[in-house]
Amino acid sequence: MAERRNALRTAVLMAFLAVGVAAHAETISYADAVTTLSKDCGADIKKFCSGLNLGNGRIADCLQKNSAKVSPVCTSTLAAVTASIKQRQAAQVAYHQICRRNMATTCKGIKGDGNMLSCLLKANRIVGGPCNQAITDAGWR
Repeated sequence: MAERRNALRTAVLMAFLAVGVAAHAETISYADAVTTLSKDCGADIKKFCSGLNLGNGRIADCLQKNSAKVSPVCTSTLAAVTASIKQRQAAQVAYHQICRRNMATTCKGIKGDGNMLSCLLKANRIVGGPCNQAITDAGWR
């Protein structure tokens, strides 16, 4: 039992390290997250979380409650997917602040969020690295 927990902790640690190294890579989309979790956690979800409705974190909560019994691959995937989705959400929230200067200079006078984003995407060579990264991390590129 202790050996199994150590293996699980190691898998989670490896996932977090992998996500940390990929901090500036593209974040995972919600559709890709579902596909990845289905592939790597499908058997565990069926075994431990059968009958639960999707949404509101029910499946993730179930897998975490049963973490001692869940496969290391599923545990690792769940940690990586969760971290990537959180990074995407944070980038979507921070986008306006990070890109504020570029909006005021490069896209001055543009009205509407969609038009502003379109302007920043077209001017990606002029737009600074942090703004471009926020747009990528937000999943808008």
